[in-house]
Amino acid sequence: MRTAYSVETVRAAEGELMARLPEGALMQRAAAGLAAACARLLIRRRGRVYGARIVLLVGPGDNGGDALYAGARLARRGAGVTAVPMDPARMHAGGLAALRAAGGRVEEAVPARADLVLDGLLGIGGKGGLRPAAAALAERLPHGAPVVAVDLPSGVDADTGEVAGPAVTADVTVAFGAYKPGLLIDPGATLAGALHLVDIGLSLDAPDIEVLQHADVARLLPVPAPSSDKYRRGVVGVVAGSAQYPGAAVLAVAGALRGGAGAVRYVGPAAAADAVLARFPETLIGRGRVQAWVVGPGLGDGRAGEVAELLAQDVPVLVDADGLRGLDAGALRDRSAPTLLTPHAGEAAALLGTDRRAVESGRLAAVRQLAELYGAAALLKGSTTLVAAGGGPVRVNPTGTGWLATAGSGDVLSGLAGALLAAGLSAADAGAVGAYLHGLAGRRAASGAPMVAQEIAQALPEAWRDVRRG
Repeated sequence: MRTAYSVETVRAAEGELMARLPEGALMQRAAAGLAAACARLLIRRRGRVYGARIVLLVGPGDNGGDALYAGARLARRGAGVTAVPMDPARMHAGGLAALRAAGGRVEEAVPARADLVLDGLLGIGGKGGLRPAAAALAERLPHGAPVVAVDLPSGVDADTGEVAGPAVTADVTVAFGAYKPGLLIDPGATLAGALHLVDIGLSLDAPDIEVLQHADVARLLPVPAPSSDKYRRGVVGVVAGSAQYPGAAVLAVAGALRGGAGAVRYVGPAAAADAVLARFPETLIGRGRVQAWVVGPGLGDGRAGEVAELLAQDVPVLVDADGLRGLDAGALRDRSAPTLLTPHAGEAAALLGTDRRAVESGRLAAVRQLAELYGAAALLKGSTTLVAAGGGPVRVNPTGTGWLATAGSGDVLSGLAGALLAAGLSAADAGAVGAYLHGLAGRRAASGAPMVAQEIAQALPEAWRDVRRG
């Protein structure tokens, strides 16, 4: 499992470690790891470090010092290293001396050509995007040169991934000691490129962010035992679809059946039921015994009573789409059974009484607020889907793809996550595992070409196999 930690947590761990080490030792560890990562990149691209032209964008803080010390190590391997400071009067003195001693130089302007650029403008404490002096340097990056960010792309908020102004787009980010949340959550994640972690000896406890990997998902996947029957595997009830949106019912049922449910009970209008049976004759029609409910996809207006009725039952309930309208936060907090809310940004904004832009620019805060306000697990859909519950680490889904942005995709996810709820997973696990499989299925279905939601559902069994094969 990949984890990420807040700036406050990382700073505290760094302080504890620095108190036990000689002065400057921690920066030297970081610089050594950074230089090694840059050397590997140069060797892959041009066969050697010797003779490479390297540009350091140097800010006044410790990140600038890391870049200077790393540049000195690369200069000693025969690279031509040029440091371009954001503020020449505030360069890290020790790093600057090391660079000059190794044969590096300092210039005011960014060179026109380079084999690699090292972004050391801002550290993890930077807020609000790049200031004009830093932005001016970032705008003049040599064309075609790969950019390596020091700990975090400058201009990205380390704790949230928010980008409030100009920012550096990196090809690689070398993180020291721990990943920061902003490297894993969009829009910051999009700017971070490939991630590389350098162990500098930090002692860290509970993370702020968790990212499931194949092994974690495989461990959580429900696998039927030899003695299993459909009820032991989990029966999920689906209340979805309407005369206007019968397809939502079909897609939600598809997600549940291909997501491993032992059986699916469909409750909805006759026209939608006919459409479901035409595609999936194994579907049970009408109310009965279930281990979880999915309610909301394509439900339409005027059915809030059905949502309230299901929430009054002592079984897990996933609420999506139209089912999210007018939810009573107090009633949800009073539930004893698990609840999973699965809004997109617009629906989350309505639930929080804010606007969509606020949710999209502060996704981590929004998903935490949803979970706290409604006393439920909250899955916030988006380019990086987030799952929060109970004040623990927020789960960040790593398998998302832009191809999932297609009508009906969320209906498939609802059915899939509902099946996992019915199989006995916690609401947070059902949301995180469901998002992971949904993303894998989307990648398989698309393979670089447009696809539709029903193809995502069809690809779910292969996504299961991918995970179980490791």
